[in-house]
Amino acid sequence: MKSVRIWFTKEHECKYISHLDLNRCMLRAVRRAELPIWYTEGFNPHPFVTFPLPISLGICAKRECMDIRITDESYDISQIPERMNRYLPRGIQVFDATYPELDPKFICYAKYSASINADGVEESDLRTQILKLCDLDSVIIQKKSKAGMKDVDVLPYIKVMEFASDDSCSFTVILPAGNTKNIALPLIFKAMENHLNLELNYNIVKLDMYTEEMKPFA
Repeated sequence: MKSVRIWFTKEHECKYISHLDLNRCMLRAVRRAELPIWYTEGFNPHPFVTFPLPISLGICAKRECMDIRITDESYDISQIPERMNRYLPRGIQVFDATYPELDPKFICYAKYSASINADGVEESDLRTQILKLCDLDSVIIQKKSKAGMKDVDVLPYIKVMEFASDDSCSFTVILPAGNTKNIALPLIFKAMENHLNLELNYNIVKLDMYTEEMKPFA
């Protein structure tokens, strides 16, 4: 039995598929592709599938992955993308299958690209207002945790946003992600809305995942 990491994109209308439905979609493709997937043992056997860092609803992704185990160690995993894509929608496409190099616990950061706008506000003006937030002592938002609601200062994450060279409100940012610490980009946008008294429209794309040493997760 071997572990296999399946890499895929999640784009277009499929960004609105919940994690539960994504799980079902991928499992259906695995079964129809007739991959030799390993089933758990016990009274209720089910295919072994895990997603190292599930993506939030409404966010596109360029490099997502899921882990499975296969029973046939001689199976040619290079054929997995072609076999699975026959049964997947255009917004979810497998582009690679590899043997895992790292355990999911080593995921520490995720990189995103995003664009935001507000009705009736020029992008250049909105960008200026956001940059002015960096002069504040803090930008606090409440975040729900297992222990209840807690205050989170998102200002450090606003400061590391790398805006495009033009006057648009497009940028890239690397945020903590994983089991130990996780900051969602929509939470930062919510804090911006509260401080700017604006309703923001945004589009987010998750680009990649990294280890603590900023090496790509593989």
